[in-house]
Amino acid sequence: MLVVDSKACTGCKLCEKNCPFSAMIVVEGTAKALENCTLCGACMNVCSEHAIQIERAQASPEELARYSGVFIWAECEEHGDRLVPKKVVLELLHEGRRLAEQLGEQVKVLVLTDGRPVDLDPLFAHGADGVIRYENKLLDRYSTDAYTTVVSGIIAAKKPSVFLLGATPDGRDLAPRVAARLKLGLTADCTMLEINEDRQLVQTRPAFGGNIMASILTPFSRPQMATVRPNVFQVGDAAPGRTGEVEDFEVTLNKGAVRTRLLEVEAVVEEAVESIENARVIVAAGQGCQALENLSLIRELAEELGGSMAGSRPIVEAGWIPHTIQVGQSGTTVSPDLYIAVGISGAVQHVVGMSGSRTIVAINNDPEAPIFKVADIGIVGDAMEILPVLIREIREAKAAA
Repeated sequence: MLVVDSKACTGCKLCEKNCPFSAMIVVEGTAKALENCTLCGACMNVCSEHAIQIERAQASPEELARYSGVFIWAECEEHGDRLVPKKVVLELLHEGRRLAEQLGEQVKVLVLTDGRPVDLDPLFAHGADGVIRYENKLLDRYSTDAYTTVVSGIIAAKKPSVFLLGATPDGRDLAPRVAARLKLGLTADCTMLEINEDRQLVQTRPAFGGNIMASILTPFSRPQMATVRPNVFQVGDAAPGRTGEVEDFEVTLNKGAVRTRLLEVEAVVEEAVESIENARVIVAAGQGCQALENLSLIRELAEELGGSMAGSRPIVEAGWIPHTIQVGQSGTTVSPDLYIAVGISGAVQHVVGMSGSRTIVAINNDPEAPIFKVADIGIVGDAMEILPVLIREIREAKAAA
């Protein structure tokens, strides 16, 4: 609820001018909120007299204490007649395990299947304490209605304190549906998750086009929901033989609840473009490569290292490479063993997409380039002079071996 102190309000109309939804007006010298106010806080921030306050219904400590556990949605992919958790699920398990240990709670994974067996061993090996499984023939393909109904039912019944999903196409579709149905907060595309001293989940993500990093809290609702891009976190070491509890969950799901159905799957053949999402070595080019023809050196170095070529957003916009091999906030997030950034300045938008790499090598002629702040090895100089030397040294080393 938005409250205006009529004695403190001067009727300056700053709130009226700065409201992004035209929901504030000044009537007879006093500010007033209209019905379309979203409680975004813009008016409160610009009020120099501190005459505007927002009162939110905060859950009591007793109510928050009813929520416990870190839950993760196990998005799966088909491997023959079995379903196997995607790599992003294992990444979330490694991070979820760390968060759960700080909270002194358990990690559980939601597994949805149409009856086909799901490989649960990797889930337990990478940190899951338990699996909550639901089987129904209507889940043979991802469906917004079906998955939202089931996941919302599980979350409402089990009351976890944290719920994490991979920011895949299906995860980005499912997460806001669940959040809207349960009236929860949701932070998308997180790059960092932490637990603060108040046991709140601090969800960090790029904001304002990637120019700043925003840390977001959702203190008034549970669970705290976040999606995380694939390759932001590392897959932790597996503990083979680790086991846990498997609970079969019951929830009503019938055809009437699913408003859409898949009629046909059509294979579309496109020009083959190498995938960078799971590449172990990536050589990425930026504007510092100066010309399209210079990318031949990038490609040559990538081939010598058995890796893939990629690039930053400016050279995608210039038409030098396709968007499918763009690294960054608006492209693909990668975490290779070796990432070589050639002529890339290191804008936040790009760093977000590759900071999870194990080893980062930067080549740039500007010694003050931000990329050097995240690089493990930095080389200052003209990339077009350095690359031929580097390629020659690699070839000689391979020949000697």
